[in-house]
Amino acid sequence: MKVSKKLAALFLSLAMVLSLAACGSGTDTTEDDTTGDDATATETGLKICIITTSGIDDGSFNQNCYEGIQAFLADHADCTVTDIKEGDYNKLVPTVEEMAGDYDVFVLPGFNFSNVGDVAAANPDTYFIVVDSTITDSEGNPMSLDNVYTMTFSEQESGFFAGVAAAMETKTGKVAVVNGMAYPSNVNYQYGFMSGVNYANKHYGTTAQCVELPSYAGVDLAGTNVGGNYIGDFADEATGKVVGDALVAEGCDVLFVAAGNAGNGTFTAAKEADGVWLIGCDIDQYDDGAKGSENIMLTSTLKKMDTHVQKQLTAIYDGTFVGEDAFLSVSTDGVGYVSEDGRQQLSEETLEKLAECYELVKDGTIVPAADATVNDYTPDNFPGL
Repeated sequence: MKVSKKLAALFLSLAMVLSLAACGSGTDTTEDDTTGDDATATETGLKICIITTSGIDDGSFNQNCYEGIQAFLADHADCTVTDIKEGDYNKLVPTVEEMAGDYDVFVLPGFNFSNVGDVAAANPDTYFIVVDSTITDSEGNPMSLDNVYTMTFSEQESGFFAGVAAAMETKTGKVAVVNGMAYPSNVNYQYGFMSGVNYANKHYGTTAQCVELPSYAGVDLAGTNVGGNYIGDFADEATGKVVGDALVAEGCDVLFVAAGNAGNGTFTAAKEADGVWLIGCDIDQYDDGAKGSENIMLTSTLKKMDTHVQKQLTAIYDGTFVGEDAFLSVSTDGVGYVSEDGRQQLSEETLEKLAECYELVKDGTIVPAADATVNDYTPDNFPGL
């Protein structure tokens, strides 16, 4: 960081101390300041801000990004993090713009931050780590900036593994994927899952059916009806449960849930039913599958966001940061599924077939269908099927 920036931060810190001594401190319920294990963090370190729509404790997407920050803080006691929850999607980028001068780094999880480009360009000394999207200006024109690292993932690949697992483990022959909103990453999960089910049906002798509820069909950013089962939000647990209950009523006994905090409602629906299994998303959600003395989590798909958030924060701290639009896939060890003993409940046959599929995806033999911005394949017609 520049010397002038350090001095400005020092004077600001002194002014705040004097102000607090005179007036006492207030509390902002939308923010939570934390530091590393050493509470003696100083202004020489990075001031990090993470902004989410549904909180850093969603048990999935946001939480994994936050864990990457916490891993960084564990090794950098002079750095701090503030988490801000802003539930209004329209206020996300304005919130970043309003607070841009207060922090050194913003970690921004979610497609809703895609149009943060103008803010990033206007604050070249501030770093931005954008998860699940590249960036554009306010008019939608693509941008790449030296102070911005974006990461997008091949969700269709990990979704494919979930589909294969679901098709091989179902007892009723009916499975489903539940999504939050029809953003590209979620459509990737949906189409990847459907591709995996179709692949298992063709190559492994399964006969699984992907169940879709017409009343919860998704509409993507281009206005195309993509079907599936979309809650319509990433924080609406009540509707998540309604969708889960409806799918259980249709006979589904394996649900792949990619819906953030809203997916917790679907988890509840599965736990209240008999014989229904879950597949987690983004992180290892095995512990979230607890149902009394049992556990109903088959496995979880993975997007290794924490690793890359930690890596980029370290690069910023060390002065080696390079702006980049990174695309992370099986070939870069960026996505996958949980196969470790004790963290999944798949049969040996399913694990063997998944390992086989992993190598075929990795070498490009299998290319699962994805959102139209990624490829033009469909779940019924993709390379490798």
